[in-house]
Amino acid sequence: MAKEELSLGELDARLLAKAKAGDHKAFTQLIRQYEQMVYSFSFKVCRNKEQAEETLQDTFVNVFRKLKQFDGKSKFSTWLYSIVTNNCMMKRRRSKLEQSSVSIYEPRMPEHRHDDEMQDAGFRLQAWNETPLDEVMSKELRERLDEAIVKLSVDYRLVFLLRDVEGQSAEETAKIMKLTVPAVKSRLRRARVFLREQLNEYMTQ
Repeated sequence: MAKEELSLGELDARLLAKAKAGDHKAFTQLIRQYEQMVYSFSFKVCRNKEQAEETLQDTFVNVFRKLKQFDGKSKFSTWLYSIVTNNCMMKRRRSKLEQSSVSIYEPRMPEHRHDDEMQDAGFRLQAWNETPLDEVMSKELRERLDEAIVKLSVDYRLVFLLRDVEGQSAEETAKIMKLTVPAVKSRLRRARVFLREQLNEYMTQ
């Protein structure tokens, strides 16, 4: 089968096998494939560009160190989301996250400052582009939604972002958050109710 005909899962599996065997080029390709997802999700959760950059670097350092522990029982992207989520939660425990007024829909990938280990892994950042969500939401509505998301506690924010922004299933979100599926559904329902109330004037137009 030609490379271009491989599904994402099959391509991931081949790259993972090579990366586990010590192929740095394969690891670099994995990074390039997922760095945008990791950075944008980190920014949406951490609400701070510096913390998002740190989380991005921490995540791929974790992946580099723990890659051989990935057993393939879940999607690679699910495993990545788990690492990002854990890193964001750890940052929150170390220092209370600042509630930033910067829009979660407008981060730009910062210039990367290499450390020795990531240089060895061939780590390199790329530009972060706007998500399709930007194309269907007015600037005012995005700002109001952003303000409302800020008010959610990080536990509810993570569930909302994973389910309604990142498009993860309830089962995948449960694995990422280490929750039961009913707990994920309950948190998502409450988050949606809260956000609808915050955006009531837009929802009733």
